[in-house]
Amino acid sequence: MAVKIENGKKILVTPVSAEDLKDIKIGDIIYLTGELTTCRDVAHRRLVEEHRPLPVDVRNNAILHAGPIIRPLENDKFEMVSVGPTTSMRMEKFEYEFVKQTGVRVIIGKGGMKEDTERACKEFGAIFCVIPAGNAVVAATEVEEIMRAEWRDLGMPETLWNCKVKEFGPLIVAIDAKGNNYFEQQKVEYNKRKDKEYERIIKEVRFIK
Repeated sequence: MAVKIENGKKILVTPVSAEDLKDIKIGDIIYLTGELTTCRDVAHRRLVEEHRPLPVDVRNNAILHAGPIIRPLENDKFEMVSVGPTTSMRMEKFEYEFVKQTGVRVIIGKGGMKEDTERACKEFGAIFCVIPAGNAVVAATEVEEIMRAEWRDLGMPETLWNCKVKEFGPLIVAIDAKGNNYFEQQKVEYNKRKDKEYERIIKEVRFIK
């Protein structure tokens, strides 16, 4: 079973199947243990537009939209210093094909994503999670080991850093495997409340309108 509860935390352990994700809902808070690979704009573009296969197999595993700060060590080893997510919307136009081709199950980033990612999660059994802002240094402490570094020609931020992580998070599920989108649903609720409050304020502060 890839989902376990420890000390009140819901922990997703890679490798992950579509079946493992079926009971995870938008708004859930989870943690990730296992394998995680950083993967940003250029890596997505190389795969989708240039048809270059990823040198790291992310099937049934997780990717992170991030450009980390890495400290080189001896013997071609590395240490994670800081790993904050980058804006995931930049990957939106690639994400459907990326998920289809790679079989990745868990995508982690920052901010919302839209229809292409929703469709990918629903069709192929994946989830998109966001990690709260300001956790870059803390998140780095949850990286136990950097196992591989691929496509180094892209520079530190865009290199594929293949990591072993333990209880990486907290992660908020923003799109679940049914394609439900937490951010988009919250926008609808916000607009409903906004219009109601706007009308109330107008009555009290007449110079607004």
